[in-house]
Amino acid sequence: MDTAQLALLALLIGVILGGSVALVVIAAYRARDRAIEHGSTEVPDGVRDVLAGMDDPAVVLNPSGTVLAASIPAAAYGFAEGAVPPSDDVLLLANAARVGTATDAATLRLPRAGEERVVSVRARPITSRLVLVVLRDVTEQERVEQMRRDFVANTSHELKTPVGAVSLLAEAIDSAADDPAQVRAFAKRLLAEATRLGTLTTRIMSLSRLQSEQPAAMRDVAVDELVVAAIAAHATQADSAGVEIRRGGERGAYVHGDPQVLGEAVGNLLANAIAYSPRGSHVGIGVRVVDRVVELAVSDQGVGIAEADQERVFERFYRADQARSRRTGGTGLGLAIVKHAVQRHGGEVRLWSRLGQGSTFTIRLPRAEPRAAPRGRSKKARKNPKKTADTARKDSVA
Repeated sequence: MDTAQLALLALLIGVILGGSVALVVIAAYRARDRAIEHGSTEVPDGVRDVLAGMDDPAVVLNPSGTVLAASIPAAAYGFAEGAVPPSDDVLLLANAARVGTATDAATLRLPRAGEERVVSVRARPITSRLVLVVLRDVTEQERVEQMRRDFVANTSHELKTPVGAVSLLAEAIDSAADDPAQVRAFAKRLLAEATRLGTLTTRIMSLSRLQSEQPAAMRDVAVDELVVAAIAAHATQADSAGVEIRRGGERGAYVHGDPQVLGEAVGNLLANAIAYSPRGSHVGIGVRVVDRVVELAVSDQGVGIAEADQERVFERFYRADQARSRRTGGTGLGLAIVKHAVQRHGGEVRLWSRLGQGSTFTIRLPRAEPRAAPRGRSKKARKNPKKTADTARKDSVA
């Protein structure tokens, strides 16, 4: 082998050895970086900036469960940097995400400002040792969904009762066809159940209409008209129950709203007051104006409502006294309609009640000023505007 060949062989061996050494060095550096990354608990660059711009609660947890970084909304749930999360379930979810066994999301109940909230929690690893936990408050969605389920279940149950009664009474009438007295008795009960079914259907439709976005026929409404109409509509019910209706308070107040919706709300309160009042008692309905608010109150001398039930009487189908509601023909929708009707008009409903002393429901609505006639016109002109205009034309010709 000559000198040139030896030189080339030596060069090739050097290149191979040099490349091998370089690869070994690169592998060593990469192994060191992986070891540093695996053992590091430092929050990666940019993560804190992302957390600062998040609207949802989010935290970064290390293997020991300590919060290393947190978004601003996370403080409301008790997540603070340097502290441990207030729920062990969050730690379990973070550990599951770190080892790769976490599910897509978990629903937990966490305290916020003294109130238990339903939150959807997701955990994802951002390094081999750090986990990002993001929370989303779904309390309102859960509440609405539960209300929907309850509404469907309660509606089915409430409709099933009178429908079943109508079917049984129809069979009874058919069986007693040869007995006119029995037929009349069954027909009377059949009419009562049909009326109850119609009332329930009407109230369900009214509540659905109030909760929809359908525009209302808004105008200035005289509160006196609402009161007079409600008293007239329920006079027969009051006479049958032996209850006297007394009217009091101020006159001449106006509110801005849908007269049909407001009239139904006032009528429901008056009907409830009569239904739950003992024979020989009286029901009061009165109006007063406080600053820019019109208050319409309906009071009774009935059995009253327990304090534990007062927060729920405005819920759909809720009845404080199930047995008595059945006897009075209640649907459990009247107060729910009142609540939604008043809220739709920018008002509120207040309740005062004591067991054995009766109840007072007060509708509070913004006061409206009735549109006055233009100034400078006499009563005579308002009564006969055509005649006044003719006179004016004559005067101008003269």
